[in-house]
Amino acid sequence: MAAGAVSIYEVARIAGVSIATVSRVLNGKGPVRADTSRRVLQAVESLGYVPHGGARSLSTRRSMNIGVLLPDVHGEFFSEIVRGIDLAARAAGYHVLVSGSHSDLDETAAVLQTLHGRTDGLILMTPGIGADWLRRHLPRRLPAVLLNPPLPKPGDHDSIEVDNRLGGRLAVEHLIGLGHRRIAILCGPAGNDDAAERLAGYFEALAAGGLAPDPALELPGDFAEESGFRAGEALARLAPRPTAVFAANDAMAIGCLAALRERGLAVPGDVSLAGFDDIPIARFLTPALTTVSAGTAGIAGLGGRAMERLLAIVAAGRDGSPRHDVVTPILKVRASTAPPEPLAGAGNAGAADRIHPHGG
Repeated sequence: MAAGAVSIYEVARIAGVSIATVSRVLNGKGPVRADTSRRVLQAVESLGYVPHGGARSLSTRRSMNIGVLLPDVHGEFFSEIVRGIDLAARAAGYHVLVSGSHSDLDETAAVLQTLHGRTDGLILMTPGIGADWLRRHLPRRLPAVLLNPPLPKPGDHDSIEVDNRLGGRLAVEHLIGLGHRRIAILCGPAGNDDAAERLAGYFEALAAGGLAPDPALELPGDFAEESGFRAGEALARLAPRPTAVFAANDAMAIGCLAALRERGLAVPGDVSLAGFDDIPIARFLTPALTTVSAGTAGIAGLGGRAMERLLAIVAAGRDGSPRHDVVTPILKVRASTAPPEPLAGAGNAGAADRIHPHGG
């Protein structure tokens, strides 16, 4: 019998139980004796029964959809977040509805209104939107998990964040440890909390290394490759030129790498380059990019963790105070960073990934 032709009535008949009992076993709702549950599951397997999605959502009063709101849906970082969310969602029988807000308040409000009522919960990343605004527009009763929440953190929902400040420090401390003293930074977009924290980590590392900040070495960016390219062109024209660059994300680091090459500058021979995020292509660049990873599981792991947390909230309901987890970043040292030219004999070009959980 084809799987699509099997009904819940047939499962109940083979297992010798009522339809309600079959439903309780499949949905995990209500008390069912172990031997009864075993008979039902054996009947399901032998018949190849697949529960009808619409019927299941009616019986559980769930849509089996999860909404995901990101600042953008373009680029490897966001595709990796969605990949991790989707893998965890599919394993639990859920579908994912993804939208981008472009950090626009009106657009964000419209998306939240659209997703509310059509989904069982939301995963949101809104680094450019204030916490007060989010508290007003995100109902407390709605299951939600915030990824890298705005500062100060809204206290009504669970959240998971990467320690962006520590990550910035790790990257710059690594460069200082190699002997660099003139270190530039490609900043992220103004008003973006992740970018602000990474910049703060840059300043902290300089201070700890006894280095004074130089505004001429702080170049604007917007997390896109093109802004990294423009910054790389500007860096190449500086005199004296910095010997190292920390880009606040990998996309800008890639753009900067292209610009430096166009100007005839070698990485890391003339300029060492470090990024942030550890997007999949980072280790396949030439040279492979030194960067900061979002913990041991990376970007996709961050998305999967948010999805698993949200599903637990949906299943159990809000129980107790919201949880706030901080992911410790990891510095991955690759071939794009080396000591400055006078010390280049001890460089690390071609080195395999050397993982430094607490700095270079």
